[in-house]
This record gives sequence, structure tokens and C-alpha cells, in this order.
Amino acid sequence: MDIGAPAYVRRIESLIAEVAESQAKPVAQAAALITAALRADGMINAFGSGHSEAIAMEIANRAGGLVPANRLALRDLVLYGGAPIDVLRPGELERDPLVAQRVYDLAPIEPQDVFVLISSSGVNGSVVELAGIVKDRGHPLIAITSVRHSTEMTSRHPSGRKLLDLADVVLDNGAPYGDAILPLPGGAAAGGVSTITSALLAQMMVAEVVRELIEAGEDPPLYLSANVAGGDEHNRALEGRYAGRIRRSA
Repeated sequence: MDIGAPAYVRRIESLIAEVAESQAKPVAQAAALITAALRADGMINAFGSGHSEAIAMEIANRAGGLVPANRLALRDLVLYGGAPIDVLRPGELERDPLVAQRVYDLAPIEPQDVFVLISSSGVNGSVVELAGIVKDRGHPLIAITSVRHSTEMTSRHPSGRKLLDLADVVLDNGAPYGDAILPLPGGAAAGGVSTITSALLAQMMVAEVVRELIEAGEDPPLYLSANVAGGDEHNRALEGRYAGRIRRSA
């Protein structure tokens, strides 16, 4: 068996290189959508549930990231919607399409906003329903997903659609079916990859937006780390440009 840390590193390095090369064109297309939204005074709205929420955190409110970005989450039902905390306890909430409209309605969204929805499987009810709402409202939609995993899954949305069916641009994180890349005896596997490659795509996308803005002579609205001198002051000044549009939660 080829398992252990060195085996994982070899495989993830190969996958990172593959994703970086194969997704360069769709990353540029996604960046163009985001740049257009920012120039129209729009925001980036990122949503992911489960482990995919980590990728929304890569996009919104982090050092080196774009300031006009919000993270939408299932917990918004409680934080902003007044729902009881118990609503978050069922492990299958992300499969419920009925929560998507509420998540959308609770966010400070404007027509010029762009959305980035993250789901490696791309089949759960909440993210597919939210994707449909986003498109019905006329927003550009970027999906970060595993094309291979999603293709091998049956949709859990009543329509039978998947996230990749609805997106204007699909960024394929290259994860295999089941996510893990170190096969074990008996059919199990270890070493999940979708978080790493999806974070790579998110940061590639931001880097392309920054390149586009700088080459056009525009100043990218980027966060500094709050843990460097002057970071808080810099960030507060930029956030002031988007007063009422940005929200920050745990």
C-alpha cells in the first residue's frame, strides 16, 4: 500500500499542478465576472456548507482577500433570522432546499452582486436551490465543485439539477469520487483533497481579479492582516466604503 504522509504529498502536489493548469481559463472567466461586479459597486457573496464553508472563508474577510465580500451560511438562519439554535442541529440541514430562500433573503444583496457557491458534491438541496434562486434573480454564478464526484452522484434536489448545471462558470477542484486519494484495503480511502484544491481555486480567482484591477490602473480593495501594524485602521477605512453592505460574523 502506498499510504502515509509522503504518498499523500506526492498525490496532492500532482493534483494541485493539474488543477492549476486545467482551470486557468475558467478561473480567468470567473475573475472577469467578479471584476465586473466590483466595478458596478457589487459584492461577492460566497456560500458553502459543511467543509465547503472553509472555502467561503477563503473568499470573505481574510488577509489578502477582497474587502467587498460576504460569507453566507446556514447559521444565518439563527444569527440574522432569529431561528432557534436547534434548527442547526440536524445533520441533514444542508440537504433541505427550503432553507435556501431564507439564507438569500437574510443577506444584504444587491442586483449587481456576484455569487460563488462551493460544494464538492454539488448535489445537496440547499446549495442547488440557492443556485437556482441566484440565477432567477439575475446574478452571475461561479461554482467550485468536483465535476467527477458530482457527475457520479444523483441530485438530492427535487428538480434533479446539480450545482454545475446552473453555474455560469464551473471551477473543477479535481477531487475524485469520495474526495480521498489514498485507497486502503476493503474499499476505504484516506486523505481528503477538495478543501486544498478548492482553496487554491479561490485564491487563484482573487489573484486574477487583483491583476485585472492593477493592470487597469485601479487600486484593489484588499484586506491587510489584522495582526500587522496598521492593519485594523486600513481595514476599517476600506470597509467604510461598503457601509451597510458588509457583515462580519463568527
